[in-house]
Amino acid sequence: MTREYQKQEAIRRMKMLKLHENPIREFEKEDVINQSEHGGMLYWLDDKQKEYVKEFETKHNAVVYHVIHNYTDMGEMLAFLYVSAEEEEWEYDHDDLKYGCVCAYVMNLDDEWCSEFGSIGIRPQFGGLVRTDIR
Repeated sequence: MTREYQKQEAIRRMKMLKLHENPIREFEKEDVINQSEHGGMLYWLDDKQKEYVKEFETKHNAVVYHVIHNYTDMGEMLAFLYVSAEEEEWEYDHDDLKYGCVCAYVMNLDDEWCSEFGSIGIRPQFGGLVRTDIR
């Protein structure tokens, strides 16, 4: 499994999620990862967020293609949407995406112990994504 192969899959997912064309192009041409926050508004990652993504990708042999940043009662969260190296899982991931559900690693910046892998609900808005309840 090559990073480039995972990246092509990530681009396919970004299109399925109906992300604005700019973050797709930036990711494809320049390896720039955008984040959604404030109801789907798009922003670039800051240097610390880039470090978190790089550490995650290295540790888990994954390619992060988008981040959702939000604040909850449990703390400040970064949800990493990623493509794993397990190609046999990709078909299931596609099915989930059709129903507004995506596998993510959610990093709790206020309490590392509460960080975890799981499924989150999402929907497109303003060119980016917002987290929703899983339905």
